Amino acid sequence: MCTQHGLRSHYLGHLNLLCQIYSLYEDRVLSNTSNFREAISKAKGQSLVGPNVIKNALPFVGGGLILTALGSFGGLSVMATNQAIFMPTFWVALIAQIALFFVAMNVASKGNNSTALPLLATYSLLTGYTLSGLLAVALGTAGVGVTGIGAAALSCGVVFIAARQIGSNLSEEDGLALTRTIGIGIVAVLIAVVGQFIFALFGGPIPQFLDIAISGLGVLVFCGASVVDFFILPRTYKDEQYLSAALSMYLTYINLFVFILRLLIAINRD
Repeated sequence: MCTQHGLRSHYLGHLNLLCQIYSLYEDRVLSNTSNFREAISKAKGQSLVGPNVIKNALPFVGGGLILTALGSFGGLSVMATNQAIFMPTFWVALIAQIALFFVAMNVASKGNNSTALPLLATYSLLTGYTLSGLLAVALGTAGVGVTGIGAAALSCGVVFIAARQIGSNLSEEDGLALTRTIGIGIVAVLIAVVGQFIFALFGGPIPQFLDIAISGLGVLVFCGASVVDFFILPRTYKDEQYLSAALSMYLTYINLFVFILRLLIAINRD
């Protein structure tokens, strides 16, 4: 029984890394769009493009995170009641999530909010479903469990409050420097997680200290990204492009939550 549980956790760990690689890739794609590049190049001395875009986006960020929680609950329920269908449905959900990301990003960037909203809602549910493997590992890790998941979620809320205060008051020089630094940091984390995934496939789990280091780096980078959002999004999107801004913020906090949870799992792993 313990061996079966260990194998299941090891396999779920592979899937978690795969999902995180894609989530990081999504974040990198979004931060490399023409809107972001233009905002960074023209931000110096430029007035805000969308002074109210974050205020308009926040309800949809919250709604997306709630839908993600529902999707995760659904995935955990499937694992508990019918494990045989979880893997096929996981791959279907992941493929649909990939397709929806690009479609929804394109539609939202054009300000077609009535079409983008149901796409992003479905995307949030699917993201939750694909994250359920990580939550299952957390629930099965001594010292993490429900308390650790709650602590990770609460930490994201604390980061949001601090980031809003800091990011909204950054000078242009500091904001641009931080934006470029975090962009490099996301690439570094992506490379590290890809390396971890390859090593896990062929060499088994990486040493605990490296797992902690990669997860800790991810936490730091996405804490920085949450600050950057409050600086760069009003310089990138118009007020009516609030769903594009919401998608960017959503990905920031999903990745932050995942890295905090991964850090707790790494610290408490056997």
